Amino acid sequence: MGIGRIPDEVIEAVLKANDIADVVGKHVHLTKQGHYLKGLCPFHSEKTPSFTVTPERQIFHCFGCNKGGNSIQFTMEIEGLTFSEAVRQLAEEAGIPVTWDDAGSEPSPDQQERGELLKAYELVARVYRSILMNTAQGRDALSYLRTRGMSDELLETFQIGYAPNMWDALVKQLEKSGFKLPLMDQGGLVSAKSDGQGYVDKFRDRVMIPIHDAKGRVIAFGGRAMGDVQPKYLNSPESLLFHKSRSLYNLHRARAEIRKREQAVLFEGYFDVIRAWDAGVHHGVATMGTALTKEHAEALKRLTGEVVVCYDGDNAGQAAAYKSIAILEQAGLSVKIAMLEGGKDPDEYIAAYGKDRFVREIIEGAVTTTKFRLVYARRNVRLQDEADRLRYLRGAVKLISELASPIEREHYLRDLSSEFGISIETLKQDVAQHLLRKEKSEPAGDNNANLWNNVRNNGKEADRDPPLRSASHNAERLLLAVMMVDREVCRHVEERLGDGFTVEAHAVLAAYLYAFYAQDNEPNLSKYLATLQDPELSSLASSIAMIGASHAVNERVIDDYIAIIKKAPLQQEIKRKEEEAIHAERTGDPLRAAQIRIEMITLEKQLRA
Repeated sequence: MGIGRIPDEVIEAVLKANDIADVVGKHVHLTKQGHYLKGLCPFHSEKTPSFTVTPERQIFHCFGCNKGGNSIQFTMEIEGLTFSEAVRQLAEEAGIPVTWDDAGSEPSPDQQERGELLKAYELVARVYRSILMNTAQGRDALSYLRTRGMSDELLETFQIGYAPNMWDALVKQLEKSGFKLPLMDQGGLVSAKSDGQGYVDKFRDRVMIPIHDAKGRVIAFGGRAMGDVQPKYLNSPESLLFHKSRSLYNLHRARAEIRKREQAVLFEGYFDVIRAWDAGVHHGVATMGTALTKEHAEALKRLTGEVVVCYDGDNAGQAAAYKSIAILEQAGLSVKIAMLEGGKDPDEYIAAYGKDRFVREIIEGAVTTTKFRLVYARRNVRLQDEADRLRYLRGAVKLISELASPIEREHYLRDLSSEFGISIETLKQDVAQHLLRKEKSEPAGDNNANLWNNVRNNGKEADRDPPLRSASHNAERLLLAVMMVDREVCRHVEERLGDGFTVEAHAVLAAYLYAFYAQDNEPNLSKYLATLQDPELSSLASSIAMIGASHAVNERVIDDYIAIIKKAPLQQEIKRKEEEAIHAERTGDPLRAAQIRIEMITLEKQLRA
């Protein structure tokens, strides 16, 4: 027996080999809190962690969006896979042979195209790599890379290659390998000719840097020109595989180090990441030809709580760093800024001053966002000019007044006092005036709650209070929570109640539990959840499982739950008849009303019995 074509023993082996904390931990930064692990939910936006992993039970559950399940169901949700695809992926990652036949589940056209593109990108990465390292065509590119400090080890680690200065070298290779060129055009590997007669290579005479997805699969390229050709960088276009606003270069390599250090370093370019890696900064990532987005920030927040922004030291780089602060802080990240002197980029700084100084003075010496903002505000100020100096001081004091911590305000005010020879008391008076003006500008009356919406919706504010549930609804949830961890209780409920649950979804969960234990399974929440291929059922089951079984102190409690559930239909019928009787009285039919009330007395006797 199994689920679909997948044998039970395979599902059990997959769940055993893929610990829930490890599977979730690839996508979510988890912190230990008692018996649980908590983090920000990857399925909806939130600032306060409501996503919980329970290693003991091998389940996850989000109290914000109510998604939940086991390792398989998490993989289904996060990767957009079917149940069988998720099992296959986890099995392959764990080295479990995939021997079952799931050919009955045909991939969608979209999935087929994605699969073809992934194969093509993997082939092209090998071709470019081989051209760089093994051919005369790649000799100049290899020489260029070595002059930039790229060792063979770095070239191998980052799988850097070279696209030859030819119009159709890749077109021929892809055709020879059986790939459809229109799809390769959609995927950004080739381009259709303007006259519509055939295709040409997308990249020519460029150093090729493969871009990977979270699983380490090649999904795009960054092509770097070696001369004065414009654009200097040419990236793959958006495709089924690649979305610039969500993708971060090197994230698949850096993920483990980001978690270990509890910090990510954000760069602007590929070569900055690669040279920093060579310097020992293995937790660096970069955006790819686009400004930092909310999606980038949220991806980082799922892995860590702190980001060091290390952008170029020129005006454009510092302006971009300034803009990044609000985006990162809005995602709930703590931010520091690495200050590069002389307008250099990280790659140039390492070449000029060495790896150790870069790590020690730039990365480890990164400053707070307040310090950076104060320095940034001085860019075009002539401090020797009295008017400019006063303008800067007024702006600096206003910036410091916006800090929530009095200790931080004191720290920066003392720096200003020391540098400009103004008493700290005078500066504090200015801060007090800013705070007073701010207080006066705020609306009078009660504070308005800035509710953070933790659930996906159509833009309406989330309900402040969940709807009240009936006694029978609550009794069913409490009963199911015990049934999930106690086979004998489940058998007792099956005998006394069967499918008599008032909520249809609860009845379905109970039916699955009856079947689960009928196969001589011991209580195993993760294994039980694997039988629920419907995401909504899995989420409901994980939500109920979080209740635990500590409330079931004896058998009497279980029987009380069953009694409450059994009474519910009678209570609903009595309520319905009460409404009928009232209606009969109002419409002038007292005999009918009296007859209904006699029926109600009979039902009430049954209820008491």
